[in-house]
Amino acid sequence: MSETSAPASPRLGRAEQATDYAQAGFGQELLPGERPALVLVDPARAYIDPDCALYAGVEENVEAMRALLASARAAGIPVIVTEVRLRRDGADAGIFFRKAGTLKAFCEGSPFGEFIDGLAPLPDELLVTKKYASAFFGTSLNSYLTSLRIDTVFLAGLSTSGCVRATALDTMQHGFIPIVVEEAVGDRDPAIHHANLFDMQQKMAEVWSLARTQEFLGRLTAPSTDG
Repeated sequence: MSETSAPASPRLGRAEQATDYAQAGFGQELLPGERPALVLVDPARAYIDPDCALYAGVEENVEAMRALLASARAAGIPVIVTEVRLRRDGADAGIFFRKAGTLKAFCEGSPFGEFIDGLAPLPDELLVTKKYASAFFGTSLNSYLTSLRIDTVFLAGLSTSGCVRATALDTMQHGFIPIVVEEAVGDRDPAIHHANLFDMQQKMAEVWSLARTQEFLGRLTAPSTDG
């Protein structure tokens, strides 16, 4: 194997890794289209309640989610919010439940599956109830976005390495441009969070800052100067 084709050392810094990935052809830029939507993935109490095993210390990320949601609503783009709701025995989540026992936080009767204050969908916004990681798997999300002729999906929510990543991958695989809003996603381990953001940027999505996203959404609502 030549030096130019050798895989990156795990000890490389992030800038060196980015250079290595770029030389391999990863990280091509995806430009947003003209019909965006926001998908807010599982903004559940479980992630901010210290009494829950899923507590992730993502309070700052939640504040960014609230800001992003307000900008999306001001821009008038479609908003979709997802939740996980499972049977009391978790059987409807199959092997996923067997592998990730912490999913009991979303079983019938648990308070931890409730929405975080300020992040519940409005009556005219789509609520997607899912059983697995991706917001597309076993749901009507693809049909809904397609019927609205959506071409770009901004992604926020919890957690970065789990349901956000799975949804970003399926967003791309269903033919929509995925844009993950960096501050508006979070994970229980900062190292895992940043590693997944890097990997999504390289292989399946764009990762934008909250400020850049809000600037983009603000242009959608800017008053016309024509005439």
